[in-house]
Amino acid sequence: MDSYPYKNNNAKFVDLLNSQQEVVFGFWTRYWRTTARPPGVKASKGLTKQKTKAELKAAAEFDTMWSIKKEDFAMKERMSRMKLLESLISKQEPLADYEEALKKNLISELMS
Repeated sequence: MDSYPYKNNNAKFVDLLNSQQEVVFGFWTRYWRTTARPPGVKASKGLTKQKTKAELKAAAEFDTMWSIKKEDFAMKERMSRMKLLESLISKQEPLADYEEALKKNLISELMS
């Protein structure tokens, strides 16, 4: 048999090619023609990629809440440092070296 079948225009080989094309390509063409995509599929796919107004509103509320929490945390931290400094200042007995260093550090932090 010849290695290049197109050369002889073998009728059996051409029939074989046509029969294979009808099975593969003919099936898919008929399938895609009969199953049309329902209306609105593209629109619904696009909506999933965009954030809704409710999601945007929730994100804005979360950002607002987070900024309030950060301010609250900073205020609580400042208050705890002030209480610590107050307890160091109000001690009657002499302070240890580390307490004295902590007291100076807290004073410099709170005054700046």
